[in-house]
Amino acid sequence: MILGAYRGLTRLGSPLIDLYLRRRLRAGKEDATRFPERLGHASAARPQGRLIWIHGASVGEALSALPLIEALLKAHDDLHVLMTTGTVTSARLMDERLPERAQHQFVPVDRPGDIGRFLDHWRPDMALWLESEIWPNLLSALRGRRIPALLINGRMSERSFRRWRRFPRSAARLLSAFAEGFAQTPQEAERFRALGLTACRFSGNLKYAAPPLPVNADALARFSAMTGDRPVWIAASTHPGEEARLAAAHAALLETLPAALLLLVPRHPERGGEVEKIVRRAGLKCALRSTHAPVTGETQVYIGDSLGEMGLFYRLADIAFMGGSLIPHGGQNPLEPARLGLPILHGAHMFNHAGAIADLQLAGAAVETADETALCRHLLDWFGDDAARRHAARAAEMAIAANDGCIDAIMDAITRHLPAAGEEGS
Repeated sequence: MILGAYRGLTRLGSPLIDLYLRRRLRAGKEDATRFPERLGHASAARPQGRLIWIHGASVGEALSALPLIEALLKAHDDLHVLMTTGTVTSARLMDERLPERAQHQFVPVDRPGDIGRFLDHWRPDMALWLESEIWPNLLSALRGRRIPALLINGRMSERSFRRWRRFPRSAARLLSAFAEGFAQTPQEAERFRALGLTACRFSGNLKYAAPPLPVNADALARFSAMTGDRPVWIAASTHPGEEARLAAAHAALLETLPAALLLLVPRHPERGGEVEKIVRRAGLKCALRSTHAPVTGETQVYIGDSLGEMGLFYRLADIAFMGGSLIPHGGQNPLEPARLGLPILHGAHMFNHAGAIADLQLAGAAVETADETALCRHLLDWFGDDAARRHAARAAEMAIAANDGCIDAIMDAITRHLPAAGEEGS
């Protein structure tokens, strides 16, 4: 009944959904030139041969899929990959980073008509679902068309699990779209099994297998010359409600380390002007990447309001703080800085990456800070002890290496379920 009601509401509420999408379009949260893709209208032809559809919500999920995409295309000469996401930022990154025989489209809205148009055009031979994107109409359409699907890098928080347990039949019906599931942690695998995906097992976090974030060598050389030997820390992918606290922590840090530099990188680059005002209200001198401003000796905070340059900013820093963790957002991906050998600090709210942060804490590569006072204290500890900071950095790299290896199990399952060349859908 619940799934039927949802399906009916998405039909009857279609005008409201259209209004919501138009508001997102006006706010710059949708790509105006590719907006029809959100309604299931493809902007590219379907390639010949077998096609695997991979879906992830946003940047982190899409980036984690890149090593798997490379492995799939290497293993199957006739295979093509369609990657879908729902955000403008992830679309831009995928257009830059997807290899040959792989392409990006925006995921259609979860309405039967939009999904039908999408599937009629692309006719995927298989679907791979990343992490926790559970769209009822999409999954029902996959099941109805008998398209084999796998849940990979599955994530199910305790909070989400309790919510789904209230509707066990609906949860089991939705998860029945997946032939198998692979979860990031043993606990999450057990939650998926309890909800009805009995063929779910722990495989590790696919994000451990992701390559290091790319960097422009010229930009790195130029900025490295500007930062010199200053103590540099980065607050990566910050959210509203965090920047003022981070600025306060940096102001306190400057009392002991007047040469310290904070690279403050908002999760959404369009917030650069807003973040600048917050930093200036804290009495700090700042510059913005979007204005192509240099880092000078007077710059205390450099705001990285640009797209696709996190690899640059991480490589300039000595210590990383994970944004989204001072507020109940769930934290950003700590594996990206760990892979580049950065010790990690974070707030209390890292529930979106609970398994990864637990691994890094156990290795001695990550430390929780309760507030800005504790953050400043830990920064001073690591900046004041080069040996301890290098030990934590090495621990971060070793934790990544120890958990790298989940692609093999996923590739085996794909091989079992992927239809042979020439079968229906190709």
